[in-house]
Amino acid sequence: MFGISKNALWAFGVHILTASGAFFAFLALVAAAEFRFPEMFLWMGVALLVDGIDGPLARKLEVKKWWPYWSGETLDAVIDYFTYVMLPAFALYQSGLLGKYASFASAAIIVITSAIYYADTRMKSEDYGFVGFPVTWNMVVFTLFIISPNPIFSMAIILIAAGLTFVPVIFVHPVRVKTWRIPTLAIFAAWSICGIIAIWYDLDAPLIVDLIIIASSLYLFCVGFVLQLMGSLK
Repeated sequence: MFGISKNALWAFGVHILTASGAFFAFLALVAAAEFRFPEMFLWMGVALLVDGIDGPLARKLEVKKWWPYWSGETLDAVIDYFTYVMLPAFALYQSGLLGKYASFASAAIIVITSAIYYADTRMKSEDYGFVGFPVTWNMVVFTLFIISPNPIFSMAIILIAAGLTFVPVIFVHPVRVKTWRIPTLAIFAAWSICGIIAIWYDLDAPLIVDLIIIASSLYLFCVGFVLQLMGSLK
């Protein structure tokens, strides 16, 4: 049809899939604006799922070959910044989780440091990891909502993560980093399943669910640095 092959149409469908993440992020924003935070995290989770599958699909269907003038990387970066940065920052501000002024300040720290990170052309390592904290604030803020720690402790976590944005410490991509991929994917799956359970319980899940989320978050946060120390990642 219109001189476009079926393979090219399937390939462009990946761009549409990626772009759908923007709509899911919009739904999350509406939910956050109306203080429906469990629903907000649900839509953010759907956007995260889309972000996890569009890359492998793009490589499988050779999107760059069929549509060389449409940048999937740029499209992905635009949506990622909104989903992983702006939404969590807005959720902190809207919820007042850290107190009125600290929540506002933490949101400012998140959006500014993340914007600088996205402009860094050295953000990817040779092993497809991330150099510096990869501004996955959606996971950090979700964990803070789950455990509801002391505001000072929460602010400390945000400052540490923001500081690590500019430190050459490796963070793994659960799908693309091959070293320890199976356990990392399994732990990420556990984090995701427990996240869904926590949302089902309106972010007030049983203690065991909270503990699994905390433990899996620590693993995902630290495993890249451990592999870096072992010389397994560059």
